[in-house]
Amino acid sequence: MALGDKSLATTTAQPLYEADFYGWTQQQAHLLQSQRWAELDIANLVEEIESLGKQQRQELRNRLGVLLGHLLKWQFQPDRRSKSWVATLREQRREILMLLEESPSLKPYLPEAIAVGYQAGLDLVVRETPLAYSDLPETSGYTTEQVLSADYLPKAV
Repeated sequence: MALGDKSLATTTAQPLYEADFYGWTQQQAHLLQSQRWAELDIANLVEEIESLGKQQRQELRNRLGVLLGHLLKWQFQPDRRSKSWVATLREQRREILMLLEESPSLKPYLPEAIAVGYQAGLDLVVRETPLAYSDLPETSGYTTEQVLSADYLPKAV
């Protein structure tokens, strides 16, 4: 059965989008490449494209959460510092910078993403250490430059 074949449109009583998402993506790609505009599933394409943008924002927040959590652990647990924390900081910063390079329109969202990511970072610290929420600042005291700087490590409290 060819991708452009109409019989691929519904393999069951459900539309292909619901019955076989991967098959639907391949069909839509084929229709786009063939410039068969009238056959495209516009409503679901719009939904999926919007979802891709949301995933990029979510990835940025998640990576910032891990990064900020490790900055807090570094700052508030100086006696437990390890090279694995340094590696995590390095990895998350690199991935965040690549994400921002590949999707520069995320840059204006960075302050909000840091604020949201900080809350996830607090959860990470409380979950992985003996520290409690009351031991940590409620909001991030790190600047955007500090968060993203490969050279920045906070001083111990």
